[in-house]
Amino acid sequence: MKISHYYCITSLLLLILFCFSEGWRADPTYGFTVVPLTEWNFELQKPYDVPLEERYSYENGVRKLWVYADDKPHDPNSLTQPRTEVRIRGLDYSSGVWQFEGYGFVPNGTSGVTVSQIHGAAQAATTLILRIYNGDMRYYSADLIATGMYDRWFRLNVIHDVDGGKVTVFIDGVQKFQVKDKGPGDLYFKCGVYAAPGNISYCMESRWRDIKIYKK
Repeated sequence: MKISHYYCITSLLLLILFCFSEGWRADPTYGFTVVPLTEWNFELQKPYDVPLEERYSYENGVRKLWVYADDKPHDPNSLTQPRTEVRIRGLDYSSGVWQFEGYGFVPNGTSGVTVSQIHGAAQAATTLILRIYNGDMRYYSADLIATGMYDRWFRLNVIHDVDGGKVTVFIDGVQKFQVKDKGPGDLYFKCGVYAAPGNISYCMESRWRDIKIYKK
């Protein structure tokens, strides 16, 4: 009886240690409700002077987006950097708690590029920018979020608590970053490739699959 009790306690302690080890991954979507998406919700933005198929493909559930440093912007009247991005259409938000989830892939050599963002804010054009520089993911060009992002599929979850005023970033189920947001506005999620203001590679590419939107 005492031996059995000892083994129960030991097993419980081992389980607790496992749950708090690096191998344990929480589910950031717990407590959220998935929002149904159709292909209409995936609005594509690309250089205005080239056909979509020269900067985007969608095969076997994988969206591949690429752009070049000398490409035109997405609109003839825009002065922004070149981009090929998915803009989640029809799900703009200004309150509540919303979450983006997607599996991303960035090939080696792509650098100086935004691969995911929350567009809109009260005090800026964007609430969140996630950029890749030489295989590292950064918040804009500053805070380091994760390393070793090249040539592998990673699960990205971004939770925006508008009422609480914070944004939380998870990589592969692990919370990597949290920051105060920039106030409510007309907000929506984007992913793809959008050249940074400087230090960009000539070709920029990212791939995405299993994109979902959740809310509370």
